Amino acid sequence: MTNANGGTDGGETRDIEANTGDPTLVELRRDLHAHPEAGWKEFRTTALVAAELDERGFTLHLGADAVDVDARLGVPSDDEIAGAKARAREEGAPERYLERMGDVTGLVAEKTYGTGDGPTVGVRIDMDALELTESSDDDHRPAREGFVSRHPGEMHACGHDGHTTIGVGIARELDATGGFDGHLKLFFQPAEEGGRGGVPMSKTDHLADLDHFLALHLGLDNETGKVIAAYEHPLSNAKLDVTFHGEAAHAGKAPNQGRNALQAMTTAIGNLYAIPRHADGATRINVGQVHSPNAQNVIAEEAKMRIEVRGETAELNDYMLSRARRIVKHATAMHDVEFETSLYGKTTTFTADDGMVTAVAQAAEGVEGVDTVVERAPIGASEDASFLIERVQEEGGVGTYVGIGASNPFGHHTSKFDIDEDALKIGVDVVVETIRSL
Repeated sequence: MTNANGGTDGGETRDIEANTGDPTLVELRRDLHAHPEAGWKEFRTTALVAAELDERGFTLHLGADAVDVDARLGVPSDDEIAGAKARAREEGAPERYLERMGDVTGLVAEKTYGTGDGPTVGVRIDMDALELTESSDDDHRPAREGFVSRHPGEMHACGHDGHTTIGVGIARELDATGGFDGHLKLFFQPAEEGGRGGVPMSKTDHLADLDHFLALHLGLDNETGKVIAAYEHPLSNAKLDVTFHGEAAHAGKAPNQGRNALQAMTTAIGNLYAIPRHADGATRINVGQVHSPNAQNVIAEEAKMRIEVRGETAELNDYMLSRARRIVKHATAMHDVEFETSLYGKTTTFTADDGMVTAVAQAAEGVEGVDTVVERAPIGASEDASFLIERVQEEGGVGTYVGIGASNPFGHHTSKFDIDEDALKIGVDVVVETIRSL
């Protein structure tokens, strides 16, 4: 495992109880927090996790062996990916795992415990950071204690550094104390933010043989000690990138010779917000990004925007997305410009299975530090683990999405987001005890 200073340790397996070499859960989380990597750029994170799990006897499926490459959404440019991989190399990522990944992040690690006659259990862990600059204020603990992000424009503002740590902690705990007779698969998923990595991971055969499946999330406005056995019914979501192509002209001398891409975009924006909300359930729309690099005296030749739609069901989400596409098409026709669209990300919804809800709730009741257990709650937001849960259910398995309370002074997706690190061990113990009970 790479140490907190970025160097790589030796290759032999260590006794984690003796703590002779591997970083503690807190040390690992802080190292990951200081080196955040946005979606499809998680080369260092993936390589470090792969290195430790390789030492622990896991079979590794990296990069294109972990995700369906052709199904990826919202992939950065080749130059961005090359830069992220080079940075990971400079920051101590083991070269042999970078080579095995190629230009694609992601990891599925599997191991048989005991006789292997028991169930096959999967756990999904997301790894990516947000494209957000972290606060350097003294009232922000990572800044005050020296593990603030070293990457401007990237930070762990949603707890995925903690999720990754919990994933490693699950392997350590089962190796150290046993109690499970079956097959374990750990899904270290890239690009959860924006709903970009769930679809390509869900399309692999790694999920075809799972009997039980868990995903997890820290925080979500729940205090440390609270566990939700099933967050469910997330809003289905889609993010659509639109580029408008017009023709430039001098805005004072000959505006009639131009075709205004910016005007077409603003026409679309006004009408997007006017899409009728559906009687069958909640629907949402937002235009989160707009961009048109243009001088004030030139008719805009190009304009870009990103639309987000949500629906209480997949059908309602599709209703919003189809209406949005139609509005874009007619706005461009009105202003005589062309357009192109690409799907940046997508999620769906799910209902957790009763057996998994019961198993998590009962396991959590016996975990030290847990004082409140809630069986079911709506998540309210969107989550692309929904595609993995849906695939497992389609294949005859059962799944749930577990909430692990982690007190924090500031909300998710803010520059001062942090987590109570006591929640890390609680998360490990809840998942491990659930696995053992299965």
